[in-house]
Amino acid sequence: MKKRDEHDDLVLTPRDVRFDWDGLPLHWIPGEPFATHVVNVLHMLLPEGERWFVKVFRQTMPLITDEELRSRVLGFTGQEAVHAEAHQGVLDHLAAKKVPIGPYVAQIEYLFRKVLGDRPDLAPDRERQYLIERVAIIAGIEHFTAFLGDWILNAAALDRAGADPVMLDLLRWHGAEEVEHRAVAYDLLRHLDPGYLRRVRTMAIATTVLVQLWVRGARYLMSVDAQLAPGTKARWRDVPRTTRRGLMPSTAKLFVSVARYFSPRYHPSQEGSTPQAVAYLATSPAARAAAH
Repeated sequence: MKKRDEHDDLVLTPRDVRFDWDGLPLHWIPGEPFATHVVNVLHMLLPEGERWFVKVFRQTMPLITDEELRSRVLGFTGQEAVHAEAHQGVLDHLAAKKVPIGPYVAQIEYLFRKVLGDRPDLAPDRERQYLIERVAIIAGIEHFTAFLGDWILNAAALDRAGADPVMLDLLRWHGAEEVEHRAVAYDLLRHLDPGYLRRVRTMAIATTVLVQLWVRGARYLMSVDAQLAPGTKARWRDVPRTTRRGLMPSTAKLFVSVARYFSPRYHPSQEGSTPQAVAYLATSPAARAAAH
């Protein structure tokens, strides 16, 4: 069930942010390579994934009959395009530091460009259904990004741990915008297919794939980290320690959040706080610089 939010009439605005990565240490959470790399998986997933979001949503424009929703979708695509480029900047920085991210990123590109890419050989009706299917997958992924956005906005433990302030601003600016537009993909899905089955089926797929990609990504980054002793691996017994310290999201809270998505009464407005997101965007160094 949708809850009333004092910012229901918020206009989604892309912010042309810039970040300087010259001083970014490889372990930007000091002394915490595992937590650093768990979060760093975002930078490998998001550029290609969010470019795919934009491409899919642009294809839905002829199907949208609600002008207010059309405006929100346009704002969503504008924000997602900037997100992709912002995280690409981190990838470029890691590549310049000789971190071999290429093999993993190539797999992500294959997923979004080939496995989930366009299928022009389909008949028109099947092509439309395939487009809606991809919108449903995006709606499921956007639930995760809203959860992560809410977490990062409240992750004071990262400040206490001395996390790099530029990286924190990137993550919180992005997280705040994810909370801002958290309902757009879901509302677009409901506009195109108000049914329940597709929504829950695609969420099950999105959850399974994202968990696998995240585990593989964290393992990969730990294995290629030249600052760690040769043979160092991700130790999953570090997960409870790291979550107790507040340096990464609680997996238990994440799966409780996922369970909410399966409720017939679910609406993304139940996740996170728009006023908190707007308040952060008013103070974010990158967002403030972009506004001037």
